[in-house]
Amino acid sequence: MSVKSRIETRLNEAFSPERLVVIDESQHHAGHQPDITGTGETHMRVRIVSSAFAGMTRLARHRAVNDLLKPELDAGLHALAIEPAAPGEATRW
Repeated sequence: MSVKSRIETRLNEAFSPERLVVIDESQHHAGHQPDITGTGETHMRVRIVSSAFAGMTRLARHRAVNDLLKPELDAGLHALAIEPAAPGEATRW
């Protein structure tokens, strides 16, 4: 199973989002470090809308996603951009 698929599965199970997009942005980061070639799943962007985020601060939302995805970060995911929102909140995407 790919990193992207594992992230999607974990987020769906934990937050039951009404909207979820996981974007592999690894190719945009080739050469940032010697071992980052842009060919692996090293940089991901998560765009998620979930009622689980209602009433949470932006920091708390980020912590919740980071805590959930810590196994992926520990296993080699280099960067994770998170764009969380509660239903009805404006998003840039």
